[in-house]
Amino acid sequence: MIRELLNKRFTGYVNWRRRSHIHNMEVLGEIVADIRAHAPDHVAMTGDILNIGLPEEFRFARAWLETLGDPTHVSFVPGNHDAYVRGSLPWIVDTFGPWCSNDGDTKTSFPYLRVRGDVALIGLSSGVPTLPLLASGRVGEAQMRVFSSLLEDTGKRGLFRVVMIHHPPWQSGASFGRGLTDARAFERTVARHGAELILHGHNHRLMVRKLASPSGAVPSIGVASASAVPGTPHHRAAWHLYTVEKRGNGWSIEGRIRGLQSGERRVSDLGEVPF
Repeated sequence: MIRELLNKRFTGYVNWRRRSHIHNMEVLGEIVADIRAHAPDHVAMTGDILNIGLPEEFRFARAWLETLGDPTHVSFVPGNHDAYVRGSLPWIVDTFGPWCSNDGDTKTSFPYLRVRGDVALIGLSSGVPTLPLLASGRVGEAQMRVFSSLLEDTGKRGLFRVVMIHHPPWQSGASFGRGLTDARAFERTVARHGAELILHGHNHRLMVRKLASPSGAVPSIGVASASAVPGTPHHRAAWHLYTVEKRGNGWSIEGRIRGLQSGERRVSDLGEVPF
């Protein structure tokens, strides 16, 4: 444990201790209970369920992921904290495989494709080990090539394509040292093949961005942290509930924000996702 802290994890541990007052596991429990009460058809979890990627954390992280639902109903993509150092990567594969694998498989694969009715869920990993004080992400050329093929194929099949990634997938989507380093390539890929909805995390607050595509603007939505304590400025704990319906040759999508009102511990409806 001590040896593992004597590298990048030491910096991360200090930062985690400094920020621990703005995250609360009881708040997270309330959010999870509200998700389960609404019983969505599928849950998309966009990463950072660990702090500094210690082996001991993975056991607890898997147990928590199981509270969201079984791998058939929950999809996961890792964030920078899950891939905090190079030694964390094998643990991601061994621990979260069933939640980040292709249909009919249990082995970790990025990108992966899962089809639920008329919805295609495409999961990308942007979590990569970085130097201390950095929290950037990268998809990489190999993933991007497969991602391009998946978008093209699922588009031809007429599916509603939901892309999951941890980092905001556009240029300047995060502050210096925290962004997706190949965001330009991601944007080009979506511009070429299209998508219907992109979901991300990382910045711990609601974010809305429109990316260009052949059929019009694609909403890219960032969600707040699910464990932010009440009253945390601009970072209220929340989750998003999306409803997708086929309408003629197109799609109808509605999003509701559910989370904590300022100064309260009760989860309630906070309004529409501003597409």
